[in-house]
Amino acid sequence: MAIKFFMAMEPPTATHQEHKVAVIKGRPVIYDGPELKAARQKLLAHLAKHKPRKQIETGCRLMVKWCFPKGSHGQGEYRTTKPDTDNLQKLLKDCMTVCGFWKDDALVASEIVEKFWADPPGIYIQIEELS
Repeated sequence: MAIKFFMAMEPPTATHQEHKVAVIKGRPVIYDGPELKAARQKLLAHLAKHKPRKQIETGCRLMVKWCFPKGSHGQGEYRTTKPDTDNLQKLLKDCMTVCGFWKDDALVASEIVEKFWADPPGIYIQIEELS
């Protein structure tokens, strides 16, 4: 089984690493700041439209192409600036878990991740079950 889709959007640049910390009654409390909350909600809204009918239950390969608005950059030119791909992926995979793509993102045994400057902007996702 393979799942392929493109989510046309300006990809969020807030990442899972951007948690905030507050000290309440002398104890640190970690929470999502407004930018991270907005990024999570944006991803959840777009991903929900592509949720598979049946959850992936076996090991899988996840290929993601992050396409950021190209501005003055060349079409398809690699983006070599922040955010880091591993931080982008963490938030995306957490949102895919919440949406029901799989029970646990630990099933992702292989990943291919790329960042580009592109028009149209968005996120291309392909999931393949491993045999």
